Formats: sequence, structure tokens, C-alpha cells
Amino acid sequence: MIFDIRNETLPREELAELQLHRLRATVLRCYETVTFYREAMDELEVKPHHIQSLADVKLLPFTKKEQLRDNYPYGMFAVPSHHVVRLHASSGTSGKPVVVGHTRRDLVNWGEMGARCLAAAGLAPGDRLHNAYGYGLFTGGLGLHGAGEALGLTVIPMSGGQTQKQVMLLADLAPTAMSCTPSYALNIVEEAEKLGVDLRKLPLKVGIFGAEPWTEEMRYELESRMGIDALDIYGLTELMGPSVGIECLEGKKGLHIWEDHFLVECVDIDTGEPLPPGEKGEVVITSLTREAFPMLRFRTRDIAVLEPAPCKCGRTHVRMSRITGRTDDMLIIRGVNVFPTQVEAILMRTETLSPFYQLEVFREGHLDSLRVNVEASPPLYAKGQDYMDRVAAKVKKDIKDFIGISCEVKIHPTGAVERSMGKAVRVVDHRNEKK
Repeated sequence: MIFDIRNETLPREELAELQLHRLRATVLRCYETVTFYREAMDELEVKPHHIQSLADVKLLPFTKKEQLRDNYPYGMFAVPSHHVVRLHASSGTSGKPVVVGHTRRDLVNWGEMGARCLAAAGLAPGDRLHNAYGYGLFTGGLGLHGAGEALGLTVIPMSGGQTQKQVMLLADLAPTAMSCTPSYALNIVEEAEKLGVDLRKLPLKVGIFGAEPWTEEMRYELESRMGIDALDIYGLTELMGPSVGIECLEGKKGLHIWEDHFLVECVDIDTGEPLPPGEKGEVVITSLTREAFPMLRFRTRDIAVLEPAPCKCGRTHVRMSRITGRTDDMLIIRGVNVFPTQVEAILMRTETLSPFYQLEVFREGHLDSLRVNVEASPPLYAKGQDYMDRVAAKVKKDIKDFIGISCEVKIHPTGAVERSMGKAVRVVDHRNEKK
């Protein structure tokens, strides 16, 4: 099902014309109303009239998360406060949160983009969405809630936590779809199995999972244990929230980014230079229709590949590969770049391990070391320590062979790795801790 057949299937030439028109209007608005952008553009000697083609976006300044925090709370807003009808904010775990705002038109656009996403997931009026993303300042809960209502679904606003109750309502209210982080979905699966509830026998048909990087191996785990299609959804608080893009049910090969609302680039992580389609780099996004909080060339820190070829579903918007890592999650261990998703892929190809894991980084003298903590499946744990040691040795060898680093692998009993109520904490870095 395609929610907005006209805009989702625009010929590439028409889409580019629409993008350029909206880009020029956005740049002008940013220059005239946001001091940060006016000063940044003046420093680069760039004026709004210099944007004559989509390629000219590279003339504009990048926006980084640190700059958003420096303008906390309202310095990046482009409209008077009485036009802002809702505020959201990032978690702020690494400093001041990023506060973003939405006008009424922003919320309408957000809902319509979300409806596109849910329709791409095969949903239609009459379906029921169990929404286990957290409500509040986090954009996930209210973002998917508005999307469901815009499409005409029945939305169950469960939010995160209360995992036993999640299982009960999945069984009793019979939703056909659920949305949450993939790590929390695994937590729900584990709890359902403890309670003797077979999720595969429920009406659930699709899971919409995002807010953290996850792998194809994780997809297989979720699909096989829940009896659903598991789809990746993409969004960022700074750019709106969930519904910037999603995989379609027909393809499952890349997330459709709604290019009539966003101009997406891929740039070299180190130099910031634009990369051609098909090359892996950092995703950079410019908003094209945001009123309250427009964004020029936001460096998302997400690493992916862009594919402009049309999808078999009929949508013409560019597809973005699954996020393979984040520049701020990247670990450098003895000169080797390591992403948690690389380790996850190896762990989840090892059938005797559970999907719950965490990485710890230590500094020993002048060198860094990595410990991989992962849980054994119950059958593996029952085989005893000698057998688990052999499995750990194999995983250690696979990590060395495929990633290129030596590490310690420690296999724990079920329940030893802390469960996530939302985004999983994949890395614990001890290097800066006082001894």
C-alpha cells in the first residue's frame, strides 16, 4: 500500500525540482531568522541567492550536535514562540539536551510522513498498532502515535517498560503491529517465552523497529521468534523524529527517505566531502519543510550507503542502507575501527549464544582492550563451562578474523546482561574512569 501515491512515486526530475524550490526557501528562512546560520553563512561568504542547484548544498555550513547544544534552548528556532505547539528534546546524556519545536504544520507533515511509513509496512485502517516506544520528550512514542492516527489505525499507547503487561496486552488486545527499539523487542520476546506466550500464534504480522542500529542477524532473530516481518524505521530528534524513512515490506532493501521533505547526502567522515551513490559515509540531512526548527546539512553521525535506483514497490525516493554504525559509537581499539554492529553480527551468527550482549573497553597501560560480554542460550549454559569456553574461543577467533582485533569474550548465564527498556547500552567505556 502507498499512502501518498503522487508524492511517493514522483519521477526523479520532478522530485529534484521540488527539492530545489524547497531548499532555496529553507536557506532563505534560516539566513533571515536564525542567527547561527546567518553568521555561519557569512563566514563562508555564502548568501541564499548562491543556491542555484541541488549540488550547491555543499556550499552551506554543516550543523553539528554540539552547535545545537551551544544554542540551547531556543537559539535555533526560526519562528516566534507562539507558533510552536509542541517541544521535544534529546536525552541529553552527554550534555545539555537538544530542544526542538514543531508548528501545527510541522506536526501535520510529521503525521503524514509517518502514515507513509506505516503503509509501507503493509498496514491499513483496521490494523492495531501496539506502540512501545517511550512517550514524553523522546520523539518515538508520540511520533509513531501520530503516524498511526494519520493512517487510521487503532493505536495502543503502551509506551516502554512494564514488560509483563506488554506481553499481556499483546495477547489480549490482538494488535497486528508493534513498534519499539529492536533491543526492547527482544526483551519482550524473552518475557513472553517465560510466561508461556507464543508470540508467533498472535495476530502480530509486522514489527517496526528503530532508534538504534541493528543487523540482519537481529532481523532474523526477531522474525523467527515472533512470527512477523521486522522492518527498520529511521528518524532523529533533531530532524523530526521517527518517520524520516522506512524499509518497505516488498523490498526490505534500504529505507526510503522522504526526499520531498529532506535532502540527504553521504559525505566522507573525515573530510566532509560529498560521496557518490554506493559509497559508504556519514549521512547528512537538510530539512526542506520544517517551519519551527529548520536544519541545514545536519551531520547525523550515522554511517550508511545511499541507493537512488527505484524500488520494486514503486517508490522513487532514495533508499538508505541499514545504519552500519555511528561515528560516536565507533571504538578505536589498538588502531582498529570497531562498531558494535560488527560484533553483534558475529555473535548472532553463533547459534548457541543469546542476542543480549555488551562491550566493555579498558585501558591497560598505554593500550586499549575490549571485552565482549554475551549471554549463553539455556542449552549452551547447560553444557557446562568447558563447552562455553570452546564457544568463546571460536567467537574470539571470528572477531579477530573478520574485524581484525584481539579481545576477551566472556559468556554469562541468562539474565546477566542488563535488559533495555528502550535504547540498549551497547558500550561501557572504562578508559576515563578514576582508579
